[in-house]
Amino acid sequence: MALWTVHGDGRTTDGDAVSPQERLSWPLTVGFGAQHLVVMVGATILVPAATGLPVGTTLLFSGVGTLLFLVITRNRVPSYLGASFAFVAPLAAARSEGVAAQLGGVVAAGLLVIIIGVAVKALGVRLLESVMPPVVTGAVVILIGLNLSHRAATSFSVQPLLAVVTLGIILLCGVLGRKLFFRLSVLLGVVVGWVLGFALDVVDTTAVAEAAWLGLPDLHAPELRPSVTLLVLPVVIVLVAENVGHVKAVGGLTGRNLDGSVGDSIIANGLSTTLAGFGGGTGTTTYSENIGVMGVTRVYSTAAYAVTGGMAVLLAFSPKATAALGTIPPGVVGGATLVLLGLITLVGVRIWTDNRVDLANPANALVGGTALVAGVGDLTLRLGDMELGGLVWGSLLVVILHPVLRSLRAARR
Repeated sequence: MALWTVHGDGRTTDGDAVSPQERLSWPLTVGFGAQHLVVMVGATILVPAATGLPVGTTLLFSGVGTLLFLVITRNRVPSYLGASFAFVAPLAAARSEGVAAQLGGVVAAGLLVIIIGVAVKALGVRLLESVMPPVVTGAVVILIGLNLSHRAATSFSVQPLLAVVTLGIILLCGVLGRKLFFRLSVLLGVVVGWVLGFALDVVDTTAVAEAAWLGLPDLHAPELRPSVTLLVLPVVIVLVAENVGHVKAVGGLTGRNLDGSVGDSIIANGLSTTLAGFGGGTGTTTYSENIGVMGVTRVYSTAAYAVTGGMAVLLAFSPKATAALGTIPPGVVGGATLVLLGLITLVGVRIWTDNRVDLANPANALVGGTALVAGVGDLTLRLGDMELGGLVWGSLLVVILHPVLRSLRAARR
């Protein structure tokens, strides 16, 4: 039995949605896979660079983790697992402890995520609905989009011309384009912006010239240290919240109820993070930018993500190719992510509206509003050696406080 059925004649690129279990022709599917690659690669390279972990190894386990994710979720949840920014602060703080100790923290976080995923899968959707009702999952999705928005805005302001051109191409192709221009609008915008960057001589190719064509990823073994593990464990909250929010977002885009796949999604992310920690990469998470691409193109095929995962694995063995992808100008990244993160934010709003969340309810309004401001403002507080940012505090507020206050309000009545 084929993993994917062919959508239509495999070449038609009309406005009809391509479902997760469908694909277009393989040449077109490779093109969509490349589109997902250029969207995810910037963050997946930046996270290990900021934490001192090897870039090629992170890229390798990002691709392997994505393929593993598709297998565990049985091709039901189209998503890409890239390096998580939630790991940047704790791993950067533990940099003086050495790479092995950093990886020990990644392994510990991954194992705890697996345990949580198994609990969610065993106890079923009822647990998910009681702990994370639509008001909570919608808020988490909005948080993810808006908390990351400052990255897009900062990159946009660095090179506004490139950002405007990239943004303009994506919007024009996404709104007015037909056939491939509509489906590949994000890739076209990035390529045009990138080429313009070369024309304006703002792309630094020094690292590309110095890199070898072929090379093995730099593998390392982990070492568990309690001090580093305690620094990294708060990241688990973000990973679980992101996974639940992203599955809800994908469900909202595809029009399917994917609650039954949440446990599998969390388990897959935990396994991917654990494998990365054992090999030398940073922890992974489902990427909102790639979900945004699906919102633009309406191509939800998991075949495209399988292609992207395979591409990431191959690129991990070519330092020159990795360095070349790292030359995408920040303005181009900013212009593209401005659109994609905006789409993710509106998916969270859609979760609220589709489920008729009552924002006049004090528990919904007060907790949801406070969590959103904490996330958007990137509220950052230090607890001992741990520095927790707005995504952590926003997720904590809405995931923990909402059910507590809702129960207290019900008890008072």
